[in-house]
Amino acid sequence: MPPPRLSLLLLLPLLLLAPPATPQPAPGSGSGAAPQEDDLRCLRGVKKELADPDGRLSSWDFTNTSASVVCNYNGITCWNPQESRVISLSLSGFGLQGALPSSLQYCRAATTLDLSGNALSGPIPPALCDWVPFLVSLDLSSNALSGPLPAELANCRFLNSLKLAGNQLSGQIPASLARLDRLKSLDLSGNRLDGQIPPQLGANFGKDSFSGNSGLCGRPVSSRCGKGLGGAGLGIVIAAGVFGAAASLLLAYFFWRCTGKGKGGRRRQRRGGSESGGAAVEDGSWWAERLRAAHNRLAPVSLFQKPIVKVKLADLMAATQDFNTSHIVVAGSSRAGTAYRAVLRDGSALTVKRLHSCPLSEKAFRAEMGRIGQLRHPNIVPLLGFCVVEDERLLVYKHMESGALSSVMKKPGEAPLDWATRLRIAVGTARGLAWLHHGFQVPQIHQNLSSSAVLLDEDYEARITDVGLTRLVRMAPGEGGDTSPFLNGDFGEFGYVAPEYASNPVGTMKGDAYAFGVILFELVSGQEAAAVVTDVTGEGFKGTLVDWVNQLKASGRIGDVVDRPLRGKGHDKEIEEFLKVAFACTQPRPKERYSMYRAYHSLKGIGQGRDVSEQFDEFPLSYNKEDSDTM
Repeated sequence: MPPPRLSLLLLLPLLLLAPPATPQPAPGSGSGAAPQEDDLRCLRGVKKELADPDGRLSSWDFTNTSASVVCNYNGITCWNPQESRVISLSLSGFGLQGALPSSLQYCRAATTLDLSGNALSGPIPPALCDWVPFLVSLDLSSNALSGPLPAELANCRFLNSLKLAGNQLSGQIPASLARLDRLKSLDLSGNRLDGQIPPQLGANFGKDSFSGNSGLCGRPVSSRCGKGLGGAGLGIVIAAGVFGAAASLLLAYFFWRCTGKGKGGRRRQRRGGSESGGAAVEDGSWWAERLRAAHNRLAPVSLFQKPIVKVKLADLMAATQDFNTSHIVVAGSSRAGTAYRAVLRDGSALTVKRLHSCPLSEKAFRAEMGRIGQLRHPNIVPLLGFCVVEDERLLVYKHMESGALSSVMKKPGEAPLDWATRLRIAVGTARGLAWLHHGFQVPQIHQNLSSSAVLLDEDYEARITDVGLTRLVRMAPGEGGDTSPFLNGDFGEFGYVAPEYASNPVGTMKGDAYAFGVILFELVSGQEAAAVVTDVTGEGFKGTLVDWVNQLKASGRIGDVVDRPLRGKGHDKEIEEFLKVAFACTQPRPKERYSMYRAYHSLKGIGQGRDVSEQFDEFPLSYNKEDSDTM
């Protein structure tokens, strides 16, 4: 055998003569009918690495890799039929066996991974969130996974749901999971976890999330952690407690003498007549506890119009019962922040939104507030003011009494909206969005439009909220803030995402127009953007609302799109024109989509004679009226 150095010399000519490797396309970098090679590599790898005794993956034969075939594979959902980018792998109950496949790293655009109810074994790979960084829902429950919970799960920054119940996971719960500020559902029950539950997770989730782990302690499963103390240890603890209490009293006395505030403080009653209630901590609003400090409660609320009476943070806390979860309302994107209904002492109602992960300095934040606060239009929810307290950023909006369109459309027990009201909502939303796009020399891109961001006042007039918020909730440099808007979560809510955002994640006017078209489909069909129910039994459609509508159109059943209460009421011609606008706004290619200027005028023409066509001459649409997809 030649020595190693000689072997390298012999191989060098071969390496020089070898043809260069064909580069793999970046995730989401292509377009067209053929699926990306990375996604095919992902699905091939999943099928190869997992045992499939029940043959549930038999439809994955890869002999025909056209978009229409790949997107119909059992358990696979694509972003849309034209792009063929896998957005969801839902393989629950398939009987699959083996370890979590490393080929998942080639499905980087996926937002849902559901492998629950299988026979998967081995550890959860620490690199899972690097493989699939945009996960919104991760369900690995009811398997045989073992080993520790990786601290790196905190890198799945967009997780709304994390379900790992019914496995054999052991060790402590990583404190890093508390950084998942979008997490709404957590289930770690039925494992072998031990140690103390991280306080933030214990405050935000109930006992059911941690049950079946006999080694866990701390809130909410128990009051404290640690074993009992012997006589000597107990004596030491008592002595230390007495000494600490004495030191605290002495320190409090000096503070009282130095500040002169010993007499003026207000004591919050413990029961019944508390100033702002004590439920916030019990309800998991751990962050509100810091705001109760006297020096924070006096923080002023900066209002853009000078009020008769000055408003302080204490007033907002009293109006929301210390930001009690019972005051949470649907108002815009929950990813941008949580909105609370606040009723002031004079009976007036406001909406207070607590931003998530705002990295701006106070100076930069105030400057941005000044810019957004100047946006005044009859179809835009007005930003009335803001409050800066330590690292908390609170926005104060005018409250829209009828709530979000998403809530109004699915209110149980109430009569569905009539056609005139739906058309008026569509025209009002189009008018507001057209003004943002075409009323300024530099367009105002929303980037997060959905039916939750369309609020209705007491007269059911539409107003758009969350304008400008995508610039406020990006992560700081070093935490992903220097990456693309797609990585920062500015790609909108699932079901409203324009196809091109998967490969070119830069907010555009045509991206907003696509989301608006989805809202039009919601109005005419009564369905939700991401959860279509196809029959009275509640069976769900595999895909988004746009997918469902396009499928019905292709099969000649476009009439089935229309909500049943609207059928046969004499509005068929108007609904037909309405659907044309919706289809024009949701074209796969941005160049072929309507601009909001054109969409607004088309809808206004449909609504003539229905009190939805009034002009707003003081808000002219003077800029960027061409259908340019570069804006």
